[in-house]
Amino acid sequence: MKIVILNGSPKGDESVTMQYMLYIKKKIPENEYKFLNVAQQVSKIEKDDTRFQEIMKEIQSADGIIWGFPVYVMLICSQFKRFIELIFERDAQSNFKDKYTVILSTSIHFYDHTAQNYMQAICDDLDMKFIDYFSADSWDLLYPKKRQTWLHFMENFFTSIERKQATQKKYSPLLFRDFTYEPQLALKDADLLTLGEKKLLIVTDSTSLDTNLGKMINQLKSYFTDEIETINIHDLHLISGCIGCTQCGYNHECVFEDKDEFKEFWEEKVMKADILIFTGQMKDRFLSARWKMIYDRAFYNNHTPTLINKQVGYLISGPLSQNQNLREILQAHVEYQNSNLVGFVTDEFGTSEQLDQILYDFGRSLLELSKQDLIKPPTFLGVGAIKIFRDDVYGRNRFVFLADHEYYETHGIYDTFPQRDERAKRMNEKLIPLMRIDKVRKKLNLKQEFLKPFKRVIEDPNK
Repeated sequence: MKIVILNGSPKGDESVTMQYMLYIKKKIPENEYKFLNVAQQVSKIEKDDTRFQEIMKEIQSADGIIWGFPVYVMLICSQFKRFIELIFERDAQSNFKDKYTVILSTSIHFYDHTAQNYMQAICDDLDMKFIDYFSADSWDLLYPKKRQTWLHFMENFFTSIERKQATQKKYSPLLFRDFTYEPQLALKDADLLTLGEKKLLIVTDSTSLDTNLGKMINQLKSYFTDEIETINIHDLHLISGCIGCTQCGYNHECVFEDKDEFKEFWEEKVMKADILIFTGQMKDRFLSARWKMIYDRAFYNNHTPTLINKQVGYLISGPLSQNQNLREILQAHVEYQNSNLVGFVTDEFGTSEQLDQILYDFGRSLLELSKQDLIKPPTFLGVGAIKIFRDDVYGRNRFVFLADHEYYETHGIYDTFPQRDERAKRMNEKLIPLMRIDKVRKKLNLKQEFLKPFKRVIEDPNK
């Protein structure tokens, strides 16, 4: 049986993900294994079509395909994303059709589900026979029971291939609307929006002003009296995507810091804006690989938020409503940065006239909320994210992310540990002994007890 491993780590052979596959090769040596470091070599693959076709031939001759990758900012890394884009751009999907496949991700379980969802959707788009996913903690291979679980998972995959197991798709194809946006609304001077002391920045990957996305950006800008700065991420000199070296963990300094423009772009432009509008064209099941590079490279700040107290909005060209996984990723990114998500505007609904008005109201909301400094409480997407970061940085990965640890100590992130909640401590010391007394517990109206402190707030005219 021939098994092709598409390694989605920019570290190639030196990746943790690859060690999981080498373990399977050791334990089940009777298969033929072909390791392809497509993420690490994507620049060469993109420029050399012969190399790309060689990879397609390996896939065509395979009995099973394993997509292996570390999770980078809730998805695969930009290099692996670019490889997937090349498959569709070069009409190479037929090489994957009906191939049995599984997904292996390695991570600290931070939004590994969104990365898995993305990859399974890609497998469905490629008409592959998807069997299952395996979401490993990066350290699992060090533990005998967890190694055994991984081994059994792969044994079941190989058995599924031999039995020609029937499979079903989970994701329907994305349906792009045939719609050309033609802006029509021209405002009177009195209705134009004025930023005042607020700074608004638009960041885009739009390659043409004639696209719906380009027109949406320009129409939104026309509603302001101010000159709105717009940065196209294709114009930035970026030497590489994130290579996962984690050298930044010590002091938040990227190994590419003095070699390209990313740090200046992020710290001097993005971080200094009050209002951020990120705009992009949907490409496969995400935005572009270039956008993914931006998110990945911003990880030089590791798990420390850098977009605190900003108003953030998205202009998306494409069927976002059909891609809730992408929407969740973008919302979560704003929430764990301690910013405020104002919303999304897409070109998938409404007429040009309606989109004109939506864009105007969108701009007005961004401005008004910025003036109010309104930051909504995060949902589970933000709260859960911070807790995973907090626990991991405090514990096993502190030696790697010392800069995060110092930030968390000085900014009270560790104060959210349950054992450090002083109010909860006092409440438990008082109430737990009472709850152990049968007569008291049966007599106690917990609904009323829970409401007492809230009622004090409602009834106090000074609060």
